[in-house]
Amino acid sequence: MTSPREGGCVCGAVRYRVRNAPFRTGVCHCKFCQRRTGSAFGVGVYFRKDDFELLQGELESYEHRSDESSRWLKMEFCPKCGTTVTWMLELFPDGRGVAGGSFDDPGWLRIERHTWTRSKQHWVPIPPGVERHEKAALQQPVKLK
Repeated sequence: MTSPREGGCVCGAVRYRVRNAPFRTGVCHCKFCQRRTGSAFGVGVYFRKDDFELLQGELESYEHRSDESSRWLKMEFCPKCGTTVTWMLELFPDGRGVAGGSFDDPGWLRIERHTWTRSKQHWVPIPPGVERHEKAALQQPVKLK
């Protein structure tokens, strides 16, 4: 990854920059991600908290607790246009998820895994050679080194 990379919300009020390579990338097919994105899945790119910098604007948040794992997810979005830009997960206390589609140029992304495939829409293909998980890929919170 050429560093840094930048992105933002639809209206341009929120801008961010990330440094270093993500420690995890994935596509989530859970029903919650389908609803929060208004699409068939969500694309998550995970960085260390210190590798994310808010350059412009402010983010509002909404906390959701999973009905299956009971873990929390705090989404952060632009208060003007509603774009979900980033989120924090109980599963990665030292990390921050960034919405893959919010990067100015998301073409550099390499998706490593697809999770919650049991909820996947039948018309969404998963590329060969990518990890697949019917449910969550991880069960316990991960402490980053």
